[in-house]
Amino acid sequence: MSTPLFAYTLRLADDALVLGHRLSEWTSRAPTLEEEMALANIALDLIGQARVLYSYAGEVEGRGRSEDDLAYFRDEAAFGNLLVNELPNGDFAFTVVRQALVSAFMLPYWTALTASRDATLAAIAAKAEKEVSYHLRHAAEWLVRLGDGTDESRRRSIAALDELWPWTGEMFEMPDDERALAEAGIAVDRAALKAEWSRTVDTILEEATLDRPRDGWMQTGGRRGVHTEHLGSMLAVMQSLARAHPGATW
Repeated sequence: MSTPLFAYTLRLADDALVLGHRLSEWTSRAPTLEEEMALANIALDLIGQARVLYSYAGEVEGRGRSEDDLAYFRDEAAFGNLLVNELPNGDFAFTVVRQALVSAFMLPYWTALTASRDATLAAIAAKAEKEVSYHLRHAAEWLVRLGDGTDESRRRSIAALDELWPWTGEMFEMPDDERALAEAGIAVDRAALKAEWSRTVDTILEEATLDRPRDGWMQTGGRRGVHTEHLGSMLAVMQSLARAHPGATW
C-alpha cells in the first residue's frame, strides 16, 4: 500500500527526473558548446536528485523496488510530476524561461525542506539547494540576456513566458497527503512559497524588461497522474532500453 511519505518522495523524484530528461535532450543541440555543457550539467544534477529520491522512496515502500524500477517500469499514469516539466523543450527561450520559473520555486522549496523532521529528506534537500541555486542564477542570467536582447530574442522570450505562465499554478498545489506531511513537519507547504517565488520572478522579469503575465486559469492534473500528451512519448524513449533488457546492468 502506498504511504503518504512514499507518494510524496516519489512525486519529488518524478519532478526531477522528467525535467532532467528534458534538459538532456539539448545534448548536441544547444546553441553553443559552453551552453551545451551547462545544460547537461544541470540535467545531471536533476537526475542525481531523482536517483536518491527514488532510492529513498523504494526504501520507504519496502517492496524491494529499486531506483531503476521506479524510474523505468512505471507507466505514465503512475508519474506524479509537474506538468510544466514534461512539456517539450521548444526553442532555447522556452527552455530558459521554464528553467527560471521552476528553479525560482525549487530553490526556496529545497531550503525549506532542509528543516524537515525526516533526516533523509533534509539531507537530500541540503545538497539540492546548492545545485538549484546555480540553476536559478544560470537561467536568470540567460533570461535577462534574451529579454533585453535583440528583437527576436525578446519576441521569443515573451511568447515563452505567455505560454508557460498557465502551467505555474500547479507548483503551489498541496495534495491532501502532502498537506498532512507538512503539518507533521516532514514536507513543505508549497502554497506558502508563492510570495517568495513571485518576488524572485518579478525581479528577474524587471531586469529582463519583460512584463509579468496576468494570472488566470491554471493547468493542473500532474500530481493525480493526468498528464499532457507529451509525457507518454517522452517515457517511451527514456524507458525503452531498460524495458527491452529488464534486469540488465551497466
